[in-house]
Amino acid sequence: MNNALVSEILSGLYDNQVVPYLGPGVLFDVKSKLNGAPIPADSDSLILAMNGGKPMAPKLMYEFPRAAMNQELKRGRSFVTQFLDKTYDQMKWSRAAVHNWLSEWKPNYVIDINRDTQLQDSYADEEHTLVVGAARIIGDDYRFKIYHYDRQHYFAIDQTQVDPRLPVLFKPMGSPRPQSNYVASDADYVDYITELMGGFAIPEFLKQYRQGKKYLLLGLALNRDSERMVMSDIVYGAAEPKGWFLRKKPTDKEQRFAERLGFELIDADCLDFLEMVNARKAA
Repeated sequence: MNNALVSEILSGLYDNQVVPYLGPGVLFDVKSKLNGAPIPADSDSLILAMNGGKPMAPKLMYEFPRAAMNQELKRGRSFVTQFLDKTYDQMKWSRAAVHNWLSEWKPNYVIDINRDTQLQDSYADEEHTLVVGAARIIGDDYRFKIYHYDRQHYFAIDQTQVDPRLPVLFKPMGSPRPQSNYVASDADYVDYITELMGGFAIPEFLKQYRQGKKYLLLGLALNRDSERMVMSDIVYGAAEPKGWFLRKKPTDKEQRFAERLGFELIDADCLDFLEMVNARKAA
């Protein structure tokens, strides 16, 4: 990544014209404060954690939603929710360097497909709007919940009550706080993506705000259908080209998908990116 490209990306980020889109890789350096184990963030590590450290059948190891669906059918939907609550709300984790960087300047809009709370923690000292994805809700057309944070507590609000001056944290795959809501199993994803394509999984104010924006796909893999479908619909209405996809050793499938959607592929990971950011600070 040359200096001119770094400058373009960082200028866009700091001007809120480029939106950070965070995948599991942004948690690469997060460890348990109890035993130093890495946080389960990507598909494989989540499956192993959910199954007591043991691999599941190869067809279930393909993708976390598939494995979660298997466990939901065997043990009930509450089992998956309780597992994610325990992992991301009850266990104590070290801070991610990426989140420390974000907390320094707090962008106006961040999309985070992880289910942990570090992004919310980064904004704990200021008011913000939290949009959390939800699935299979009875009696509601929408597949999201909106909360206002007043520097101490979250309060549920509707779309008409959103303060446009506040930063927005969008957690499409859910969060344990302030209330457990997750998109995790295959059935969740089918419902969520269906409504996402129909326009019912993103609030109207975000549909307006996202027009013409670019995106920095950071720590994200694009080798599984679920994450690709979610991302391609969330960035609908982006500028052309849409932004940048940071990925070391991408597969041919990822390269073709990124090119088709209009993302410039950059051969780098989160650590490389942070080193470039820090180098510019020191310069």
